[in-house]
Amino acid sequence: MSIEICPLSNEDIQSELEDIRVIAAKNSSIKLYEKAFSCIDLTTLNSTDTVALVTDFTGKVNRFPEAFPGLSNVAAICVYPNMAATVKNAMKVPNVRVAAVAGGFPSSMTFLNLKVEEAQMAVEAGVNEIDIVLPLWAFLENDLETCSKEISAIKNAIGDTHLKVILESGVLNVDQIWQSSILAIEAGADFIKTSTGKLPQAASPEAAFVMCLAIKQHFEETGKKIGFKPAGGIVSPDDAILYLTIVQEILGKDWLRPELFRIGASRLANNLLEKLTGQPVKHF
Repeated sequence: MSIEICPLSNEDIQSELEDIRVIAAKNSSIKLYEKAFSCIDLTTLNSTDTVALVTDFTGKVNRFPEAFPGLSNVAAICVYPNMAATVKNAMKVPNVRVAAVAGGFPSSMTFLNLKVEEAQMAVEAGVNEIDIVLPLWAFLENDLETCSKEISAIKNAIGDTHLKVILESGVLNVDQIWQSSILAIEAGADFIKTSTGKLPQAASPEAAFVMCLAIKQHFEETGKKIGFKPAGGIVSPDDAILYLTIVQEILGKDWLRPELFRIGASRLANNLLEKLTGQPVKHF
């Protein structure tokens, strides 16, 4: 497998992002705040998560339609795989998907057969989506065949269940982000995602730009639409609008829907609701 080089330089990317930031600054609107909220993967991935806490977490999503009538709910709840059945059983509202991290999350430092089995067990527990991490231990040594093999094996094992592949873009340079994006897409990813949120370096506009370029190239070559998910450190409504604008400017407005765009953020949810209601909100 050959090593791919990003078609744009760092300078080109920064120049393009400056233009996008200008558009984003003018792009803020109630409609886009609503759009951003409806694309959130509401996430709890704490070592202290318990069945009771995850049940209560899901209850907040269940109570959302009554608390905020007229607003679309979040796109999904994302938890550790052993909590997937808890979310599935507690969920009382339609159209909110159940996602689980798997495959040795967050480090991907375990055996492939265990990664495959964990993903399969999560699907059996009722998840609609699986988030896995690119095996950085192999990627950083240019062992691209191992990376591709692992992603393909997990995707083949879970079938139609959507697979999001996390690149951990904060520890990669531009060319590595491009290479890992192309690799993950060609290996079977339905979405590519920036970060686990477990490292200090998380989502960045630069990574989002490069990843969206890779998705665009794949779409132009194959006609297949791959989703994009920035995650980690996205807290403010302005941050959310910037990422929406990056997607809109590179991929088009058709990508601005939960089927093709997600935001991995939980603190963002209340902040967006404050924008939408004009008052302090502590629902989530």
